[in-house]
This record gives sequence, C-alpha cells and structure tokens, in this order.
Amino acid sequence: MRLLFLGDLVGRTGRQAAIEILPSLVEKHRLDFVIVNGENAAAGFGITEEILQDVLDAGADVVTTGNHVWDQRDTLVYIERQERLLRPVNFPSGAPGRGANLFTARNGAQVLVMNAMGRVFMDSLDDPFTAVDMVLESSPLGRVADAIVIDMHAEATSEKQAMAHFADGRASLVVGTHTHVPTADHQILPGGTAYMSDAGMCGDYDSVLGMEKDEPVSRFLRKIPSGRFTPAKGTATVCGVAVEIDDATGLALDIAPLRIGGQLSQTLPPSWTQG
Repeated sequence: MRLLFLGDLVGRTGRQAAIEILPSLVEKHRLDFVIVNGENAAAGFGITEEILQDVLDAGADVVTTGNHVWDQRDTLVYIERQERLLRPVNFPSGAPGRGANLFTARNGAQVLVMNAMGRVFMDSLDDPFTAVDMVLESSPLGRVADAIVIDMHAEATSEKQAMAHFADGRASLVVGTHTHVPTADHQILPGGTAYMSDAGMCGDYDSVLGMEKDEPVSRFLRKIPSGRFTPAKGTATVCGVAVEIDDATGLALDIAPLRIGGQLSQTLPPSWTQG
C-alpha cells in the first residue's frame, strides 16, 4: 500500500497548493490512501465544511485536525455528518465527532486513522496514550485493520516520540503535526512502525509557521498584540511524508519526506520514482 500524509494546511495558499497537486500525485504515484491535516485551512484557524469538501474532492481520504478543530464554530455541528473529518480521540467523552475511524483504501484495504493530541505545552485533554491504546486494542493491526495511521498533534517532540514507541509494531505510521516545521528524523522503528516527528506544513515558509512575519515578530519583541495573525500569501511548499506499507503485515517498508515547491525540494521513496 502506498500512503501519503500531508502536514497542516495553512490558509488559502497552503490549501490551494495541496488541492492543486493532490490529483496528480494520486495518479502519478498510484496512491492508495491520502490523509491531510486541515486544522489551519480556514484563514489559519480551523476548517469550514466547504474547504473540507474541496480537500476531499481533490483526493484526500481523511482530514485530521488538532487544537484548532473548533475555531470555526460550525464544525461543532457538521463534524457529526462528516465521517472523514477527525478530531483528537482524547477529547472528553461527549465531544462531537470521532477521533478514529476505519476507511476503505483504493486497493480495498481497511485503514484505521486516528487523531490524538498531546498535553505537553498544550491545552490539557484526556490522556492520549490511554485513548490510543484503547483503539489499538479494539482494532488490532492485521485483524481488524490492514493499516493503522496515528496523527499525533503535539508540541513536544518527546511526547511524539514516546507515542511512536508506545505504538511500535501496532501501527503502520505515527506522524507528528502542529509545529509546522518538517523534521529530518523519518525512520522505521524496530517493531516496523514508520515515524516522523513533524510532517511540516503546506504553506508559505517565508513566514512564522505560515503566518505573516510582522505580527509574530512584534509580539516577541514587545509582548503586546498589535493585530491579528494572518496567513502568509507567498509561494507555498507542500510538505508531508510518504510511506510504503506491507500488505501482508501492515507494517512499514519504506518512508520518505515529500516536499514540493517553494523553498524546499521534493523527495520520495526510491521505489516510487522507479515506477
């Protein structure tokens, strides 16, 4: 199975770049499944139902979120009818929507996608490790799911790495989101789970985490807000991670970062570029 995960879409620039390139990526690389983190897609804060549908129509199979999931208030309503939009699985009981779901890939495989949110330097939710463990135990790899992907939306790399080792051998991929900066630590862990601390963002990297630079810099200098954060509008880089998954075991065979356009260059698993 060929799976692609795209990091946080930031504003119009990021989402349009991803929407424009996804159809060709799916066709060219014969992708079986695509996951996109869309929590910053609507002007940098949350995702509207219209934007969600545009991302799905472009080729995404699932859209994950994080701490900005409720920034667009309508999400509290429409997430109930949009099964392909996930919010963190460790929200308290009674939160609308779902944090994990089973989906059918283009090759017919059953893919379990889970969205979890860290607690270090972030709003405190329920324990993500307990929540993830419950889902993994109820839908084990190789029995219920042919592949399992965990989007670990967290600030601390230590918490992301801990989650990866916690799920090693039980998930196909654990990938970090939220910090918007692609890391260089893509690897396959001893148990066969692919891991990357942060997939990066889809947005303008001539920015501060996808936002126009002046306001964030000013706040660091003066400690006083002088305006709103607004997404940068320059050329976007599409960032993510590509994973080849063994159809027999559901574990990872290969992993590589995907970086297209803007300030960063593109890489893919060698087997993909060889046809």
